Amino acid sequence: MPILRIATALSVAVAFSTSAVAQGDTTCARDLLVAQSMQRQALDQLEQADGDEAKNCRVWRRHVETMRRVASVYGRCLSGSERSERLAQVQGSDREFSAAIKARCKG
Repeated sequence: MPILRIATALSVAVAFSTSAVAQGDTTCARDLLVAQSMQRQALDQLEQADGDEAKNCRVWRRHVETMRRVASVYGRCLSGSERSERLAQVQGSDREFSAAIKARCKG
């Protein structure tokens, strides 16, 4: 399932993060740690989702919301290739799960 592939890729990205903080901002350092934690929790929730469609839709909606918040932090606090790679990962996940929600979820 493509959704699980994206979740796995994001999990690997979080695990090997270097978190290069743009301009040494201590606020960004804290925000990056929080964003990475949020991303890990979202991935854990995806892995725990069962076959119940309504539950999956709730988890997917939370995942999309989390990926958007994480992307905001990555966009503000990272730079260079790490910024580009991380944004591509979380924005790709956002798009994939948004499409799944649109196709499979009501409301």
